[in-house]
Amino acid sequence: MRVWLPYPLLFFGLLIVWLLINQSISLGQLILGSILSASLVWIMANLQPHKSMLRRVGLLFPLTGRIAVDVFRSNIAVMRVILMSGRRPVNSGFVTMKIELEDENALAMLACILTTTPGTAWLEHDRQTKLLTIHVLDLENEQYWIDLITTRYVVPLKEIFG
Repeated sequence: MRVWLPYPLLFFGLLIVWLLINQSISLGQLILGSILSASLVWIMANLQPHKSMLRRVGLLFPLTGRIAVDVFRSNIAVMRVILMSGRRPVNSGFVTMKIELEDENALAMLACILTTTPGTAWLEHDRQTKLLTIHVLDLENEQYWIDLITTRYVVPLKEIFG
C-alpha cells in the first residue's frame, strides 16, 4: 500500500475533511474526494518533507491545552483592543527575537501557533541568524512577548522535537 499511497493517514484525513466540507457521503463525493486526496498525497510525497523524531510525545497534550487557553485569552484581548480603540490608541509593533529551534517541523508548529493566536502574526525567520520577527497587535512590553513565546512555546517544542 505504501507504493500506491505513500501517506495513507494523510489520504484518509483529507478524504474525511472533503466529505465533511461537502456534507455528503454519496458515491460521487467519495470518488471525487479520493481522487483529490490521492493527488495531494502524491504531491506531498514529491515534496519529500523533513522527518522529525518526536522525543517526548507526552508533552504535546499540555502544550495543546496551553495553546487553547492562549487562543481564548488572545481573542478576549483582541476584542478589548478593538472595542477600546477609540479611547486608547492601538500600540502595535514588531518584535524580533532569537529562536533556538533547529527542527523544521518544530519551526512550522511554532509558526502555526503564533499565527493562529489572535493578535500575533509570524512574519520572518532567518535560519542563519536564528532571528524571528513577529507582529503584535497590542505591544506594551517587547521583553514580555519574548519571554512568553520562549517559555510557553519554544522550550516545550525543543523538548518534544529533541
